[in-house]
Amino acid sequence: MGFRRKSSKPAASVSGTVSSENRQPSLHRVRLPVDLLKPGMRVVKLDRPWTEVPVLFQGFTLADDAQARILRQHCEWVLVEDEEAALHAVLDEVADRKARTTRPLSETQPLAEELPRARQAWSRTQNFVEKVTRDIEAGNDLNLDDARPVLQQCVASIKANAGAMFWVSRIKHREAYTAEHCLRVAIFSIAFARFLGMPDGDLETIGVCGLLHDLGKLRVPDHILNKPGALSPDEFRIMREHTSHGYELLKADQGLDPIVADVTLHHHERMDGRGYPQQLAEWQISRFARLISIVDAFDAITSDRCYRDGLPTSEAIRILYRNRGQQFDAGMVEAFIRMIGIYPAGSLVELNTGEVALVVATHPGRKLSPRVEILLDARKQPVTPRILDLSETSSEDGHQREIAGGLPDGAYGMSLEDRIRQLTKDNAYNV
Repeated sequence: MGFRRKSSKPAASVSGTVSSENRQPSLHRVRLPVDLLKPGMRVVKLDRPWTEVPVLFQGFTLADDAQARILRQHCEWVLVEDEEAALHAVLDEVADRKARTTRPLSETQPLAEELPRARQAWSRTQNFVEKVTRDIEAGNDLNLDDARPVLQQCVASIKANAGAMFWVSRIKHREAYTAEHCLRVAIFSIAFARFLGMPDGDLETIGVCGLLHDLGKLRVPDHILNKPGALSPDEFRIMREHTSHGYELLKADQGLDPIVADVTLHHHERMDGRGYPQQLAEWQISRFARLISIVDAFDAITSDRCYRDGLPTSEAIRILYRNRGQQFDAGMVEAFIRMIGIYPAGSLVELNTGEVALVVATHPGRKLSPRVEILLDARKQPVTPRILDLSETSSEDGHQREIAGGLPDGAYGMSLEDRIRQLTKDNAYNV
């Protein structure tokens, strides 16, 4: 992302000179990422037409974070104008922001200690989704008041150790795809937003967007939603209507941030204008909708569906990368790949030593050398689990440990779900 400054000329006196008393402060214009906006900054230009963002004025001084939040939801950068001294401090944050997507997500808790809370957060959120599903199917009034509170614990867990929520979310059940898909999109969207440097206050909102983005599918007939074969053109048209159904369900809820309905309607729009339902141009698609569309696609590709088995993470990454700039926001795709890694947290892998391990956490700058937990030795015999950073450790014979390849869950009797149970069975958070 480039940054440019533009100085305005000082106001001149009638005589053509500038007196020390009448000299106006020198103003500079700087292009800033929206996440660095602060109250008091004057916004003079957006990365899209003003009419595409729900603000009252074209060019205004930010009065509070509520106005900045709207810009964060829709834009990626803005042009601000202020005195050089006032901008100097925020410009110092730009370099750190660029560097943060080359660093792992910070952790304040070891994975084993965070897993119990992650399981509880997942269970509570799942119960919420199931209740919403029953209410819609029964024709009851929709009550979404608990959406944000149930996600607060997810946010807290992800901030403590995202790997714990990643582990829990990898336990998938084909018959519960729609509900679990919404949960996973919420979890990965929160983590991705944090990875990008979005303020903590936006994490719950992006989580609600992910949790409710496919709500409209509950209005799609089961014989189409769960059809084991390819959809006919008419069936596909009905399936695509889920975005509009979801929008209609959400737009009337005054308690929800309007961006939630926007994302529900637009998460299948494309950068090249060939998406649906409105064939929006790139600059018309909100930042939050762009983010959710990437996470939504990644989980759909890697999950077992009624009509096919999920593809490996490596293939999903290739698909996302191949479609960057056409279907997906290019910069976001590249950042998402850095966060998720080639072997995401919770993946079972075999090392070049013959040892078998579970991936604990990835490193954006070292995609093939994550942190792992060794479970089996070279003879495939159980060992006391220990965590190693593959970028730093060597085997006993002096050779660098590397991942030889991924393994299916359950290989050599090693199951992620069993390992989670082992780590949480004696903890009070266990559910």
